[in-house]
Amino acid sequence: MITLVRVDNRLIHGQVVEAWLPHLKVSRVVVADDEAASSPLVRAAMALAVQSAIEVQILPLAQVDFASISKDAVKTLVLLRDVEGVPFAQAHGLKVDQLNLGNVHFGTGRRQVSPSVFLAESELQALQRLAGEGVRVEARAVPSEKPVELTDLQERWGKAG
Repeated sequence: MITLVRVDNRLIHGQVVEAWLPHLKVSRVVVADDEAASSPLVRAAMALAVQSAIEVQILPLAQVDFASISKDAVKTLVLLRDVEGVPFAQAHGLKVDQLNLGNVHFGTGRRQVSPSVFLAESELQALQRLAGEGVRVEARAVPSEKPVELTDLQERWGKAG
Protein backbone atom coordinates (compact mmCIF):
# COMPACT_ATOMS: atom_id res chain seq x y z
CA MET A 1 0.00 0.00 0.00
CA ILE A 2 1.48 3.30 -1.04
CA THR A 3 1.10 5.91 1.66
CA LEU A 4 2.75 8.77 -0.24
CA VAL A 5 4.56 9.44 -3.50
CA ARG A 6 7.16 12.21 -3.19
CA VAL A 7 9.14 13.92 -5.92
CA ASP A 8 12.45 15.10 -4.49
CA ASN A 9 15.66 15.22 -6.47
CA ARG A 10 17.59 14.50 -3.24
CA LEU A 11 15.65 11.22 -2.72
CA ILE A 12 16.51 9.98 0.82
CA HIS A 13 17.85 12.88 2.89
CA GLY A 14 17.29 14.63 6.22
CA GLN A 15 13.72 15.85 5.66
CA VAL A 16 12.59 12.39 4.61
CA VAL A 17 14.38 10.59 7.44
CA GLU A 18 13.62 13.05 10.26
CA ALA A 19 10.13 14.28 9.28
CA TRP A 20 8.33 12.17 6.70
CA LEU A 21 9.22 8.66 7.90
CA PRO A 22 8.04 9.27 11.50
CA HIS A 23 4.94 11.13 10.24
CA LEU A 24 3.92 8.44 7.73
CA LYS A 25 4.92 5.46 9.90
CA VAL A 26 5.91 3.47 6.82
CA SER A 27 7.61 0.08 6.85
CA ARG A 28 9.18 0.43 3.40
CA VAL A 29 10.82 3.13 1.29
CA VAL A 30 11.09 2.55 -2.45
CA VAL A 31 13.49 4.79 -4.35
CA ALA A 32 12.69 4.50 -8.05
CA ASP A 33 15.69 6.10 -9.71
CA ASP A 34 18.15 4.92 -12.36
CA GLU A 35 21.05 7.07 -11.18
CA ALA A 36 20.80 6.09 -7.50
CA ALA A 37 20.31 2.41 -8.35
CA SER A 38 23.45 2.37 -10.50
CA SER A 39 25.71 3.70 -7.73
CA PRO A 40 26.75 1.29 -4.94
CA LEU A 41 27.95 4.26 -2.87
CA VAL A 42 24.65 6.15 -3.16
CA ARG A 43 22.64 2.99 -2.44
CA ALA A 44 24.73 2.26 0.67
CA ALA A 45 24.51 5.84 1.97
CA MET A 46 20.74 6.00 1.51
CA ALA A 47 20.18 2.61 3.12
CA LEU A 48 22.32 3.60 6.12
CA ALA A 49 20.38 6.85 6.58
CA VAL A 50 17.14 4.98 7.30
CA GLN A 51 16.56 3.09 10.55
CA SER A 52 17.04 -0.64 10.12
CA ALA A 53 13.39 -1.45 10.93
CA ILE A 54 12.37 0.15 7.62
CA GLU A 55 12.99 -1.79 4.42
CA VAL A 56 14.76 0.25 1.73
CA GLN A 57 14.59 -0.68 -1.96
CA ILE A 58 16.60 1.34 -4.47
CA LEU A 59 15.82 0.24 -8.01
CA PRO A 60 15.89 1.62 -11.55
CA LEU A 61 12.55 3.24 -12.35
CA ALA A 62 11.62 0.59 -14.95
CA GLN A 63 12.38 -2.28 -12.54
CA VAL A 64 10.02 -1.25 -9.73
CA ASP A 65 6.93 -3.44 -9.48
CA PHE A 66 4.55 -0.53 -8.83
CA ALA A 67 1.44 -2.69 -9.21
CA SER A 68 2.62 -5.04 -6.47
CA ILE A 69 3.61 -2.35 -3.97
CA SER A 70 0.35 -0.51 -4.67
CA LYS A 71 -1.66 -3.62 -3.69
CA ASP A 72 0.29 -5.21 -0.84
CA ALA A 73 -0.28 -4.37 2.84
CA VAL A 74 3.15 -2.82 3.52
CA LYS A 75 2.90 0.94 4.15
CA THR A 76 5.29 2.44 1.59
CA LEU A 77 6.82 5.80 0.72
CA VAL A 78 7.78 6.03 -2.96
CA LEU A 79 10.51 8.53 -3.86
CA LEU A 80 11.07 9.74 -7.42
CA ARG A 81 13.74 12.18 -8.59
CA ASP A 82 11.56 14.18 -11.00
CA VAL A 83 7.99 14.87 -12.09
CA GLU A 84 8.48 12.96 -15.37
CA GLY A 85 8.89 9.76 -13.37
CA VAL A 86 5.32 9.92 -12.04
CA PRO A 87 3.42 9.34 -15.33
CA PHE A 88 5.93 6.61 -16.22
CA ALA A 89 5.36 4.89 -12.87
CA GLN A 90 1.58 5.27 -13.27
CA ALA A 91 1.75 3.61 -16.67
CA HIS A 92 3.55 0.73 -14.94
CA GLY A 93 1.02 0.15 -12.16
CA LEU A 94 1.58 2.94 -9.64
CA LYS A 95 -1.63 3.84 -7.81
CA VAL A 96 -1.25 7.37 -6.44
CA ASP A 97 -3.81 9.39 -4.50
CA GLN A 98 -1.49 12.12 -3.27
CA LEU A 99 1.68 13.49 -4.84
CA ASN A 100 4.04 15.55 -2.73
CA LEU A 101 6.58 17.83 -4.39
CA GLY A 102 9.44 18.19 -1.92
CA ASN A 103 12.33 19.55 -3.92
CA VAL A 104 12.58 20.13 -7.65
CA HIS A 105 15.76 22.03 -8.34
CA PHE A 106 16.12 25.12 -10.51
CA GLY A 107 16.86 24.53 -14.16
CA THR A 108 16.58 26.23 -17.53
CA GLY A 109 12.97 26.99 -18.33
CA ARG A 110 11.78 26.31 -14.79
CA ARG A 111 9.94 28.86 -12.67
CA GLN A 112 9.87 28.99 -8.88
CA VAL A 113 6.48 28.01 -7.41
CA SER A 114 7.53 27.40 -3.79
CA PRO A 115 10.74 27.91 -1.82
CA SER A 116 12.10 24.54 -3.01
CA VAL A 117 10.11 23.70 -6.14
CA PHE A 118 10.83 24.96 -9.66
CA LEU A 119 8.69 23.68 -12.54
CA ALA A 120 8.90 23.72 -16.32
CA GLU A 121 5.71 24.17 -18.31
CA SER A 122 5.71 20.48 -19.32
CA GLU A 123 5.98 19.45 -15.65
CA LEU A 124 3.10 21.73 -14.69
CA GLN A 125 1.01 20.20 -17.49
CA ALA A 126 1.86 16.68 -16.27
CA LEU A 127 0.76 17.67 -12.76
CA GLN A 128 -2.49 19.12 -14.15
CA ARG A 129 -3.18 15.81 -15.96
CA LEU A 130 -2.56 13.91 -12.71
CA ALA A 131 -4.94 16.23 -10.85
CA GLY A 132 -7.52 15.64 -13.57
CA GLU A 133 -7.25 11.93 -12.77
CA GLY A 134 -8.02 12.61 -9.11
CA VAL A 135 -4.47 12.90 -7.72
CA ARG A 136 -4.06 15.52 -5.00
CA VAL A 137 -0.88 17.47 -5.89
CA GLU A 138 0.85 19.56 -3.24
CA ALA A 139 4.24 21.10 -2.51
CA ARG A 140 5.74 21.09 0.98
CA ALA A 141 9.11 20.20 2.40
CA VAL A 142 7.96 18.62 5.67
CA PRO A 143 4.60 17.42 7.03
CA SER A 144 4.32 20.29 9.53
CA GLU A 145 4.27 22.89 6.72
CA LYS A 146 1.03 24.10 5.20
CA PRO A 147 0.78 22.43 1.78
CA VAL A 148 0.76 24.57 -1.35
CA GLU A 149 -2.01 23.12 -3.54
CA LEU A 150 -1.80 22.76 -7.33
CA THR A 151 -4.09 25.75 -8.00
CA ASP A 152 -1.66 27.96 -6.06
CA LEU A 153 1.32 26.41 -7.83
CA GLN A 154 -0.30 27.18 -11.18
CA GLU A 155 -0.98 30.77 -10.18
CA ARG A 156 2.59 31.24 -8.93
CA TRP A 157 3.96 29.69 -12.11
CA GLY A 158 1.99 32.19 -14.21
CA LYS A 159 3.15 35.14 -12.13
CA ALA A 160 6.80 34.00 -12.24
CA GLY A 161 6.88 34.18 -16.03
